[in-house]
Amino acid sequence: MAALDLERGWQVPDRLAQAFGFARSLAIYHGLPWRARALREHYAAFLAPGDLAFDVGAHVGNHARCFARLGARVIAIEPQPAFAAWLRRLFSRRPQITVIECALASAPGVVELHSSPRTPTVATVSPRWIETVRASGAFERVHWAEPVQVPATTLDALIARYGLPRFCKIDVEGFEAEVLRGLSQPIPALSFEYVPAAIDVARRAAGLLARLGAYRFNLTIGERRRFLWPEWRPLDALDAWLAARQPHERSGDIYARLEGDG
Repeated sequence: MAALDLERGWQVPDRLAQAFGFARSLAIYHGLPWRARALREHYAAFLAPGDLAFDVGAHVGNHARCFARLGARVIAIEPQPAFAAWLRRLFSRRPQITVIECALASAPGVVELHSSPRTPTVATVSPRWIETVRASGAFERVHWAEPVQVPATTLDALIARYGLPRFCKIDVEGFEAEVLRGLSQPIPALSFEYVPAAIDVARRAAGLLARLGAYRFNLTIGERRRFLWPEWRPLDALDAWLAARQPHERSGDIYARLEGDG
């Protein structure tokens, strides 16, 4: 198999594309000191020493490292084998970080992972999401490889094994609602990605959370760690804002926390 080089338009072997994509992720998420500082300042509002955090879609581990530096115990979940292996090496001397190589879903089992060698941040187990973002014109130059089967567990199963996290970050490229269908109790605070080209996924995910508890919502746009609203708002306000998004707009993250928390 070969992948399309996004800048030059020629074909490169998947192995070379994967190496390039991996190196680019490391440079972006570990090579910029200001990014790490911004993460710590942002997540200090959610985590304190001794807390438990879930990092779902840990990728190269920048969030897991941030959570650990805030004093939290971290369960880092990553389904891509190369990235899971990297995380195990990176955190081999950090006993407070546990790496689990699997996906999350609505039920335990096996799912098909569609990786993107050149752009590994958009690996997904949702073929519907791939079709949606392609049809919108977003991600039109992204190549996804043939899917591979990976094991899947649920948030409920992780909670039963490790305890209820204080904070859970979810970054799973269009599978957020399915991940949250595997949760049957409220977590004090969570975040999950929204992509305007597939905004219905985020709207479903927020609705599922609202059924679990009295959540209030806020959001960030792009990589800026600054909340859009000065106050946390109810589901209907978030849903109206999401419904107004256009496919070409920037993606970001939705945050939810239980009323009275924080």
